[in-house]
Amino acid sequence: MFETAGKSLDPQDWTAFRKQAHQMLDDMLDYTEGLNSRDVWQPMPADVQAHLRQPLTEKTLVEAHSDFMQNILPYAVGNAHPRFMGWVHGGGTPVGMMAEMLAAGLNANLGGRNQAPVEIERQVMRWVRDLFGFPETASGLFVTGTSMANLIGCLCAKSKTNHGEQLAAYTSTAAHVSVAQALDISGIGTNSLRKIPVNSNYEIDVVALEAAIIADKDAGKMPFLVVATIGTVDVGAIDDLQKIAALCQRENVWFHIDGAFGALAMLAPEIAPRLVGIERADSIAFDFHKWGQVPYDAGFVLVRDGDIHQKTFASPAAYLQRQERGLSANSPWACDLGLDLSRGFRALKTWFTLSVYGKEKLGQVVAHTCELAQYLKREIETSPDLELLAPVALNIVCFRYRCDDANRVNTEIVIRLQESGIVAPSSTTLNGQVAIRAAIVNHRTTENDIDILIAATLSCGRGLR
Repeated sequence: MFETAGKSLDPQDWTAFRKQAHQMLDDMLDYTEGLNSRDVWQPMPADVQAHLRQPLTEKTLVEAHSDFMQNILPYAVGNAHPRFMGWVHGGGTPVGMMAEMLAAGLNANLGGRNQAPVEIERQVMRWVRDLFGFPETASGLFVTGTSMANLIGCLCAKSKTNHGEQLAAYTSTAAHVSVAQALDISGIGTNSLRKIPVNSNYEIDVVALEAAIIADKDAGKMPFLVVATIGTVDVGAIDDLQKIAALCQRENVWFHIDGAFGALAMLAPEIAPRLVGIERADSIAFDFHKWGQVPYDAGFVLVRDGDIHQKTFASPAAYLQRQERGLSANSPWACDLGLDLSRGFRALKTWFTLSVYGKEKLGQVVAHTCELAQYLKREIETSPDLELLAPVALNIVCFRYRCDDANRVNTEIVIRLQESGIVAPSSTTLNGQVAIRAAIVNHRTTENDIDILIAATLSCGRGLR
């Protein structure tokens, strides 16, 4: 058992605790420094699974740490590794890890009140507001991720409408599933969601979108929300933000952007011009824990009209009464802008990441991952055994190994690559074809890692012929 002082949970022997704490920190720094020498991922053996399903038993801190190192750390998903390319997961940084430790030590609840951590969250909001060209009236909030941010955007759009009307919302067939979930959770229902087809570049067909809006208006429905995507899930496509913004303005429809990873392309001067129109959105959802490399989790929602945002969520209660002075000052609180009253200090690791690395360095990371995607594309196009299955808009490359029974073989290739520990792509299906999907997000990834992916894919494919 961990020796505590009296009835407190603090250590009885601070010197021994410090020694163990330093060992725990060193182990995580060693892990991060040595990622290249580790497997990307490995499945848990049966004995480890059985161990992790045991009933609660008390341990010393040393024993708990040993358990973590032996039975937990080796069997994580592996997204810190430079050859994790399965899904759009950021790699994290040592700076972010240190900031997370500071936030945990402070243990601040950012539901509101008069405290410096709230000001840090507001400062990051202002930085983001300026990055996307939003007005000073905008408001923002840290959330778990873009799924929650999409829900907040949907609820803000709903609050602006006449609730007596039959509402209609629009997104593309390539949109993330959280858009449909937001409609269901908000009480509107997925029957009100129109999934608009995409063009050959997997971008929403704006002509079809406009036709669907007009048809719904003619049928007596109220179009209230269009969700565009920057960086679609399957291939990383960017919807035409300018045309969608103009359409939404003309039809008086809330323009929300799901920019889960793609919105932070604004950090890269080489890519930012492709996001023209983002500044016209009514709300933007995105994640710092993807291209921003902040440790999980750090999602964010930005809303152009702060008054609408606050009116959507503010719920006065006697126990949350605000004052001009004291701890109950500093209104509006974060709980006036979202669903949570108990909130962690996600802003600190984001503030540290932006402050220490800066916009220029982070923008270089974004641009480099896109350059690596183009490198992978070129390698695929020069290999007679590989076939590109979709345009490469940003940092996601979808391809397959050419062979008979290609869907079965490529599904097996992905699984075998993951189980090998060498490299970890994922799979998706495009026009009925199973694709090997490489999402290049990690700041640690190099051309050599791309070469390893290509070589391993070819070797595995030839072994399955």
